[in-house]
Amino acid sequence: MKMTTTSFSKKKTKLSKKEAANELGTFFYSVLAKLLFLIPITILLLILIFLWSSSSTIISGKIIHLCFQSRKLNDLYCISAGTQPNLEAPSSFSSNVTTTATDDLQQKSTTRLGIPIPPGYHAFRNGMVKSDEELLVAYNDVEDQLVVHRSWTSSNHNATICDGRGIYVYELPTKFNKDLVSQCADMIPWVDLCNYFNNDAMGESVQKLGKGWYQTHQYSLELIFHSRVLNHPCRVHNTSEAELFYVPFYAGLDVLRWHFKNVSNDVKDSLGLELVKWLEAQPTWFKRSGKDHVFVLGKISWDFRRYSNSNWGSRFLELDEMQNPVKLLIERQPWHLNDVGIPHPTFFHPQSDDDITTWQLKTIEANRKSLVTFAGAARPDAPESIRSILINQCISTKTGECRFLNCSSGACDQPESIIELFIESEFCLQPPGDSPTRKSVFDSLISGCIPVIFDPFTAYYQYPWHLPEDYKKYSVFIDQEDVRNMKVNVVERLMKIPAGERQNMRRYIINELLPGLVYADPKSKLEKFQDAFSITMNNLFERLNRLEM
Repeated sequence: MKMTTTSFSKKKTKLSKKEAANELGTFFYSVLAKLLFLIPITILLLILIFLWSSSSTIISGKIIHLCFQSRKLNDLYCISAGTQPNLEAPSSFSSNVTTTATDDLQQKSTTRLGIPIPPGYHAFRNGMVKSDEELLVAYNDVEDQLVVHRSWTSSNHNATICDGRGIYVYELPTKFNKDLVSQCADMIPWVDLCNYFNNDAMGESVQKLGKGWYQTHQYSLELIFHSRVLNHPCRVHNTSEAELFYVPFYAGLDVLRWHFKNVSNDVKDSLGLELVKWLEAQPTWFKRSGKDHVFVLGKISWDFRRYSNSNWGSRFLELDEMQNPVKLLIERQPWHLNDVGIPHPTFFHPQSDDDITTWQLKTIEANRKSLVTFAGAARPDAPESIRSILINQCISTKTGECRFLNCSSGACDQPESIIELFIESEFCLQPPGDSPTRKSVFDSLISGCIPVIFDPFTAYYQYPWHLPEDYKKYSVFIDQEDVRNMKVNVVERLMKIPAGERQNMRRYIINELLPGLVYADPKSKLEKFQDAFSITMNNLFERLNRLEM
C-alpha cells in the first residue's frame, strides 16, 4: 500500500466516518504486518552472522558437537547430533544448556553440583562482571565439560597392562627441555631451583618425614612426568607402534624464566612457536590432527593464555595448532575441553606399595590436636581476598581450636613444617591465592586433613580424574562470598561438624584418594595401587579410544 496520510485525508471526504475508520485500521494493520515480517528476518540474519563468526565443530566418537563461543562470557555452548540413528548424546553436551541454566536460576541459586551462586553482580575472571544468570550458565558449562572428562576414565586398574597401546616420547632438541633446566639458578630472583630439580626433580630427600619424602617444588611437574613416561612399560621406540605421542616441552620453565625479566612478548612466545614448527615437520603430528599428542605444563593455564592488554605469560595455548592436543596442567582453563587438571606434585614420592600403606596407617592413627589450621599469608594488595578475614577468625579463637602458620615468614618452605602441621589437624583452610588452585590442597589431603574449599575452581572444577564428583566426600565447601560479607565464622561452622562425620571423610580420603594423588618415584614398582601418573596415563589412552569410536 502506497497511500500516504495526505491522500487518505482527501479520500475520506467521500467516505462515511465508519468507512474511514475501517480503511485507516486496514492501513495500519498492513504496515504493522510488514514490519513484523521484517523483524524475524533481521534477527535471523544477525544470529547467523554471529554463529558463523564464533562457532566450531568438535567430533567426539559418534557425536558431532557444534559449539558456540560467547564473546561476553567466554563460555562454551554446544548442540550435539549423532552420526548414527538413535544415538544418544552424552549429557555433558546438551542442546539446551542455556535454557536449562535459565530455568534452574528461577528455581534455585545453585549449580547442578550444588555450588551456590551468591546474589548480585560479581567480579569474575579477568575483571568481567557477571549477573546471577550469567554465573549459573558459566558454572554449569564447566560442570558439563567435567562430565566429558569423567567419561574418559579408564576401567583399567593395572598400569602395567598395555594391550598393544604404546606411547612414543619425542626426542626434542635440548633447547625445549634440558637447556631450560640448566637455567634453574636464575629463573626466580629469590629462589635457586637447581636443588629442587635433583633426583628426577623430586628434590632433596627429607629424612625427618621418612622414606619417600622429598623437597619437591610446585613447578616440578613437567620434569617428574617426563621421568615417569621414560620408564613407562607401554613406552615404544617406533612411531608406528604408538597411539599416544608425548611432547616433553617444559613450557612452564620456559614461561617462568621470563616472568620477572623485562623482555618483549615476542621473546616470551618465541620458543613455543619454534616447537610448533618442529612438530609440523613430523609426519606423526598430522596422523590425527594432533589429537593423539600430550603436553604436560607445570604451571597454571593462564600463564600460557596471555591477553592482548597484558604482558604476563605467553600465548602458547592460544595458538591454533595447540587446540587439538590434550594439555595436562596443575590448573586448567575451565572452558577449554582439552585442558585437563592433574594434581600438583606433593612432597611424597613412594617407591613401593608398602611405602603408601605405612603412610596411610600413620595418618589414620595420628593425634589430631587442632580442629582447624591455616598455612598461608595475607594478600593485602588483593582486596577481594578472604585470607585476612580467615586469619583474623583463626587467631581470635579463645579456646585455641585454630592454628595459623604465617607463610610470609618463610615457615612454609620446609615440608616438615607443613606436613607435621596438617597431620595434627582435622580441617585445613584452602582459600584461593594468586590463582584459584593451591598445592596445599594436595598436601592436606595426603596428610588426612580435610580441606575447606571456598571457590569451586580451587578443586571441584579442576581434577575430574583424581577427585570424585561428590566433593562432600572429601571436603567442606564454604562460599567465599559469605566469608567476605561476614555472614559466617568459619571456625564456628567447622566446630558443628560431628566427629563421626569427620572420621568418615578422613577414612575416605586416606584409603580411597591418597594413593592416586601422589606421583611415585620414577624407579617405583607399584602393584596394588595406582598413583596420579598411572591414573592419568590410563585415562589418556581411554580418551583416545573414545574419540575414535
